[in-house]
This record gives sequence, C-alpha cells and structure tokens, in this order.
Amino acid sequence: MWQRGVGAHREPIEHLLSEHLQSTYHYTIGPYSEPVLHIKPGDRVFVETRDAFDGAIKNETDKPSELLRMPFLNPQNGPIMVEGAEKGDVLAVYIEKMSPRGDDPHGICAMIPNFGALTGTDYTAILNEPLPEKVRRIKIDEQNVYWSKRNTLPYRPHIGTLSVSPEIDSINSLTPDNHGGNMDVPDMGPGSITYLPIRSPGARLFIGDAHACQGDGEVCGTAVEFASTTTIKVDLIKGWALDWPRLENRHAIMSIGCARPLEDAARIAYRDLVFWMVNEYGFDKWDAYMLLSQCGKMRLGNFVDPKYTMGAMISKDYLRPAPV
Repeated sequence: MWQRGVGAHREPIEHLLSEHLQSTYHYTIGPYSEPVLHIKPGDRVFVETRDAFDGAIKNETDKPSELLRMPFLNPQNGPIMVEGAEKGDVLAVYIEKMSPRGDDPHGICAMIPNFGALTGTDYTAILNEPLPEKVRRIKIDEQNVYWSKRNTLPYRPHIGTLSVSPEIDSINSLTPDNHGGNMDVPDMGPGSITYLPIRSPGARLFIGDAHACQGDGEVCGTAVEFASTTTIKVDLIKGWALDWPRLENRHAIMSIGCARPLEDAARIAYRDLVFWMVNEYGFDKWDAYMLLSQCGKMRLGNFVDPKYTMGAMISKDYLRPAPV
C-alpha cells in the first residue's frame, strides 16, 4: 500500500516537533485545536513525546491518585497538518525509530485505583475495594527494559496513541475508535505503517503515549510508559476510503477494531480484514472468511480503556498470487 503514497518518491523534508514547539500538549483529539506543524506528504518528523503521565510520576514512592487527574492523561503531540489531505483519503504513518529521551532514560508502570483489567472501574462497577496503588520506575535503553533483578525484557517500543481528527467530535486521548486513538497495539512500532481514514481537512495527525514494551491487553492498565523521540514519515494515499485503521509490516497486514464488548472489537477487525483481502488481494469474500478461520490471528491491544482494541491479522505468506 505504501507505494501508492503521494510523497513516496520525493525527498523528504525533515521537521522537529520539539517540546518547545509543541508547547501545549492535548488531551482531546478533534478538529478544534490549533495546528503546530504543516508538512507535505513524504516528510519526516522527529516527535518529542511525553510519557502518559505527563512526567508527573517520578519516583516509586509517588501516589498516582495524588498526582494524576482523570481524564488529563496521555498527552498528545499535534495536530500536524498534511498538505492536500481531504476526507476520503488515507494517512500513512511510517514509524521509523523510537528512542528514549532524557539524561536518565526510564519508564514508569503504575497501578492506578479503579483502572485496569482485573479491578472494578467506572465501566465495570463492583463493590470490591480498589487494588493498591503501586509505581515501578524502570531503567531502559535501546536494547532492554530492566524490569527487575529477575527479569530483563526486550526493548520493543511502540506508539500507544496514533490518530487523525474525527470530522466533528473531539474525543479524549484515552479512547480509541475508528479515528485511531489510544489503540495500544504492540505491533505499532518501528517498521510498521499505520493507515488512518481521513475525515477532516489536513488530516490533523496526533501522536503520543510511547511504550517501551507491552504485553497483549496492557492488563494492569499501563505499559512501560516513557518519553520518546519518535521518528515518523507521513504520506498521503488519495481515494482509498477506509472505515477503520489498518496496519502493515513486512510480515503481515492487520485491521483494527475498537468497541465494547471485546468480541465486537474482534468482529469489526475480522470483517474489515475480509474486505481488505477482497479489495486489495483478489480473494473471494467467502474464501477469505473461511481462510481466516484457519490462519487468522488476533492481537489484543487493550481491554482497560473506555473502548477495547483488537487487531485481526494474516501473514503475507497467504496473500501471494496463486501460481499460474
């Protein structure tokens, strides 16, 4: 798909979206905030993201309930305006590199009252007492996440929140939907391309919420959240109407669905993947449906946010044309 980009073959202009230039980070994604950067299709942007807590949690003795204020979490860079982007087009965001930022690179993982998959929340109301607050400060570098003396995890960074603006709504940065948003899909890291359906002039790209690593589901509610310099290349595909975000890497294609309950997110994702296989790879609809029953895979982005995220994927090995 990336070869169809308007800027695929032009020399990119490079931009730095620094903390200073961003100045005001956003907690809603919509058509009303002032743009911070204007780029052309094919340009490269070095984005200085803040962690999901906006740097408020610094030590393992900190209490999230005293330092965080819902829903002012998950600060977003942007909006970035893309020249020529119109409703009905698709924005292609290539994540090239993600590096930890700061003199003492580290990530924060926290247990927050009434937040997470195995506790009562505002959306899953129960009478049990909240789980305890707990903060973990984790040293990271571009090879490893030093979780504990017992466990060292591989550094596998990805962007948790990536989105374009809805046409009329302004949606908080914790909620994923068909505009993208806080999808928390671990595959959305270096080497991936995310396709976002444009609904507002200029696309209005938002990006933030870098994770140094994350398991399927982000079960305690947070990943290893860190401040990053994330390098993206942004392109524009004209006339490719999508309903939901899609992702591609060298190994697979993935359709992404967001909803509650979780099975509806899975249905959205698999349905969209069937249509992708039909329209772009020449499959018969029912053959694609039955094939996915045999070799399709599901990726759980999160089941902790106001809406849950699932990614339905198929290996590119199964997308090759039939032998003549």
